[in-house]
Amino acid sequence: MALEKGKNIDARENADTKDRSEVAVPRSPKQEIVDLAKAVTSHDDKARAFLLRVVQPGLAGLMDGSVSTLAPIFATAFATRAPFTTFLVGMASAMGAGISMAFSEALSDDGTITGRGSPVIRGIITGAMTFFGGVLHTLPFLVPNINAALLAAYIVVAFELVLIAAIRHRYFGTSWFLSIVQVVGGGALVFAAAFIFGHA
Repeated sequence: MALEKGKNIDARENADTKDRSEVAVPRSPKQEIVDLAKAVTSHDDKARAFLLRVVQPGLAGLMDGSVSTLAPIFATAFATRAPFTTFLVGMASAMGAGISMAFSEALSDDGTITGRGSPVIRGIITGAMTFFGGVLHTLPFLVPNINAALLAAYIVVAFELVLIAAIRHRYFGTSWFLSIVQVVGGGALVFAAAFIFGHA
């Protein structure tokens, strides 16, 4: 009996050692870029590594940039009716959100346990996509007429939300209906906050 118990303990220890040895060790940023480029050029864009290292951090950044910056941008537009002031606030919001998300992603997981790859690469992807999502609906406020700028910004926001839903559907199998409801629902809540504070 004691012998069997000892064998079981040894088996568990060996399994634990094997699991630890199989944990993906983060590659250097240069090696990671080469691997990701190969995944794209070979059209292997649904590979687990590609999803974890590119799509997921990129989608997180795009969602944050597209949604979180709505409130300060549109609240400023409603409150000031000044397109260029709104543009400056939007650029500051997009830049700040991009930097924040880049550090958040890079410092939250070094990839040793999860196998999500280089934190530097993930941070850059997340930060860049956050900035991209925030700056898209900021650019319309370069138009000097506030009503035209708002109309253009509404169209851009709709495009961003559909793009997010499309990425979720394409890579994660989320149904179009569910994805649209979730993304638009979140955007509507933030836009409501912008409307309330912009007309306070």
